[in-house]
Amino acid sequence: MKEQVRAVQRMQDYIESHLQDAITLSALANVAGYAPEHASRLFTKYVGIGPFEYVRARRLSRAALELRDTRKRVLDVALEYVFGSHEGFTRAFSSRFGMSPRRYRQTAPPIRLFQPRSAYLFYLHAEKGDATMENVNIQTIFTQVISRPERKFILQRGKAATHYMEYCEEVGCDVWGVLESVKGALYEPIGAWLPEKLRAPGTSRYVQGIEVPLDYAGPIPEGMDIIKLGPCHMMVFQGPPYPEEKMGEAIRAVWRAIEEFDPVLYGWQWADEDAPRFQLAPMGERGYIEARPVKELGKQTTNQR
Repeated sequence: MKEQVRAVQRMQDYIESHLQDAITLSALANVAGYAPEHASRLFTKYVGIGPFEYVRARRLSRAALELRDTRKRVLDVALEYVFGSHEGFTRAFSSRFGMSPRRYRQTAPPIRLFQPRSAYLFYLHAEKGDATMENVNIQTIFTQVISRPERKFILQRGKAATHYMEYCEEVGCDVWGVLESVKGALYEPIGAWLPEKLRAPGTSRYVQGIEVPLDYAGPIPEGMDIIKLGPCHMMVFQGPPYPEEKMGEAIRAVWRAIEEFDPVLYGWQWADEDAPRFQLAPMGERGYIEARPVKELGKQTTNQR
C-alpha cells in the first residue's frame, strides 16, 4: 500500500509541475513505475477521481487565480493552461464554476477551487492507529512569536470535529479551495482549533477558515460564518522540510515539540482562550507549521481587560 501511495504522489507531483504542459497517461505511468492502465486505476483509488479529471480541475483553479490576480487576457490564460481555444476554456470554466471567466474576473466571488488531494493524507486516514506520539524522532523545530492584528475570520464550522480527519468526514475536504478564492485575505487559509468562547452551540472545535481585514466587506461563502478576532500573539512552531511519505511523522514531531515546550522560560505563557490555535497546510518543502496563542508573563491581553 505504501509503494502504491508513493507512486500516486509521484504522479501528483508531476502534474503540479507540468500544469502548463501537455500531460499524457504514458508520462504519468512512467513517473509512477506502473503500466498506464494500472497507474490510472491507482490514481483514482487513492485520489478519488481519474488523473485527467484531476488535471483539468487543477488547471481551471490555477487559471481562476490568474484571472483574479493579473490582467492577462482570457485567451492568454486559456492557452497558458493548455486549453485549445477561448471558447473551450470558457465552456470548461463556466461548467466548473457557474460563471464565465470574464464575469469571474469582474466580480471575483468566492468559488470552490480544486486543491491537490494528497494520497498520503488518504493513507494516514486509513492508518489511524499509527497516530501515536511514541518513537517520534524530534528534529530541530524553529520557533518564533508573531503578532496578529484585530481582524475578522471567515470560517466553516463542523459538527463535533476535533481534528482534520474528523472534519473531512463531517464537512468534506474541499473547503480549502473556497477559502483560497477569497479575495483580499490577510494570510493563507488555516485549520484552527477554536477556544470555547468562539464556538457556536453544537459546532466543532476544529474548523477551517481564512483571516481578512477588520473592514472586510466582501462576500461570505455560502454556509460560512464571519467572526471578529482580537489582536494576539502566536508562538509559531515550524519543523524541517520532509518528504511527503514522512508527513505523519513530521506533524507528530511538531505536536510533541509543542506539548513539551515551556514558554515561561522565554517570558511567555500559553493563552489558549485568547485566539484560535492554527495549522497551515502541510507542505513538505517548508516543513509542518502550527501556531499556539501566548501572552507575555504578567500581562493581560486586550481581550481580557
